[in-house]
Amino acid sequence: MLWFFFCVAILVFGYFTYGKFIEKIFVINPNRTTPAYSDQDGVDYMPMSKTKIWLIQLLNIAGTGPIFGPILGALYGPVAMLWIVIGCIFAGAVHDYFCGMLSIRNGGATMPYLAGKFLGKPVKVFINVMALILLLLVGVVFVASPAQLLSTITFDVLGSSSSAINLGNPEEIHRVVETAKDLTVWGMDKATVISVWTLIIFAYYIFATLLPIDKIIGRVYPLFGALLLFMSVGMVYGLVSSHLSAADPIEFFRTVNADGAGLTWEKFTQNFQVKGDVPIWPLLFLTISCGALSGFHATQTPLMARCAENEKEGRFIFYGAMIAEGVIALVWCMVGLAFYENPQALQDAISAGSPSKVVYDSSLHFLGFIGGIFAVLGVVVLPITSGDTAFRAARLQIAEIFKLEQHSLTKRLIIAVPLFALGFVVSKLDFSVLWRYFTWANQMTAMVMLWTAAGYLYRYNKFHWVASIPAWFMSSVCFTYLAYNKIGFGLDYELSCYIGLGLTVFCVILFFAFLKPLGDGDPEALVTE
Repeated sequence: MLWFFFCVAILVFGYFTYGKFIEKIFVINPNRTTPAYSDQDGVDYMPMSKTKIWLIQLLNIAGTGPIFGPILGALYGPVAMLWIVIGCIFAGAVHDYFCGMLSIRNGGATMPYLAGKFLGKPVKVFINVMALILLLLVGVVFVASPAQLLSTITFDVLGSSSSAINLGNPEEIHRVVETAKDLTVWGMDKATVISVWTLIIFAYYIFATLLPIDKIIGRVYPLFGALLLFMSVGMVYGLVSSHLSAADPIEFFRTVNADGAGLTWEKFTQNFQVKGDVPIWPLLFLTISCGALSGFHATQTPLMARCAENEKEGRFIFYGAMIAEGVIALVWCMVGLAFYENPQALQDAISAGSPSKVVYDSSLHFLGFIGGIFAVLGVVVLPITSGDTAFRAARLQIAEIFKLEQHSLTKRLIIAVPLFALGFVVSKLDFSVLWRYFTWANQMTAMVMLWTAAGYLYRYNKFHWVASIPAWFMSSVCFTYLAYNKIGFGLDYELSCYIGLGLTVFCVILFFAFLKPLGDGDPEALVTE
């Protein structure tokens, strides 16, 4: 348990130290007018308080990634927590900060525009396509996962209420729901209930995408934030109380050391070994994305960059929200490490019902039926609050490509209607296939954003290594994954590692060969109005 709190403390320490260091490298200008004022339109550009923006930013970026990813990552053992901490401080938060601040400096521009400006037009074309694919996949994936969880809650609350079941025993409730295949709610089977929730979530996404950002997102997100807080604090309470239980204390590292002797260095290093067809390199760094580093954040951060009132708020909003997401990821990684007796039991649960089963079962176990339902609702709001802004960001990116103003509802509908129609068609594909493509597209987008930040820093003779080194690392991860994984070329593992390294070196050579320094300091930083 102390390992968990130590990791949380390192994340907080990183915000106040490395986050401040990153801010000094960027060099903020508190007197510069932000797009929230210079381009205010009452729809997407409008000033908001930094606290509200931070909450919206956190809910936007934290989908099922910082929950499902760490649960899956727990199969590798405690080393997963190491990647969350290091990745979050030195890669993820750096990625989000530069994306947000560069967007502010460039009139609230999207990430593809920034990539084109600092890396060249070919990169802009590539990332425009990649980002739109990612946003569509995110929107669809973040419809399916909350719909499944909400349907399970619906059956537990309504489908079992007429049966003689002890409502104080969550295990009994869930057993009845799992075994009663013919159970219905208002005459609907489970597949139909999932479809109904899917339509409801899609309807919410349509309204949230079309209406001004303060009409729905700005008003309901505080409620969603309260559920998120309850979920996070509640699960930590459940983990701690279960660990301290005299009757049946939970052991946090029994997944790697079943004899109860605690975590040793030998046991820890065993997690670095290749495990069949799921080697830790590079799969861990794609499995755990949103809790450590996620390209999806680059599509969401400009939304809040258009609402920031002052550049000095950037570290709190962008770097700070990523640190908070890292804490959420640590919570669910600990659930994966502790809730089941061994890795095989965790794998069986995931195979039986995806990570959503782990979420549901552990929430009810730690917090009881009522508390567990609220905790699950706290999980549900994360993909919903990311899915709505994913479609919103896709609309704005398409508008930027085709130069369509978005002040009028008609112009917004021209983009939104075909976008949602395509999303509905894609939602019919197998969820596991969608998730695999989502993880790769997600980290490829993060890789490009890190290269963009490095390009900006290098061109203006700033300390570019803070972005360059993470960019090199993620390039190797993404290229190796593409060469090795079945959704890519399916090559031999050792050969794939060499290919990943070789392509990364090639990118580094191109970076230094074609990018030329433009001067000392960003001239846009001096602009005041």
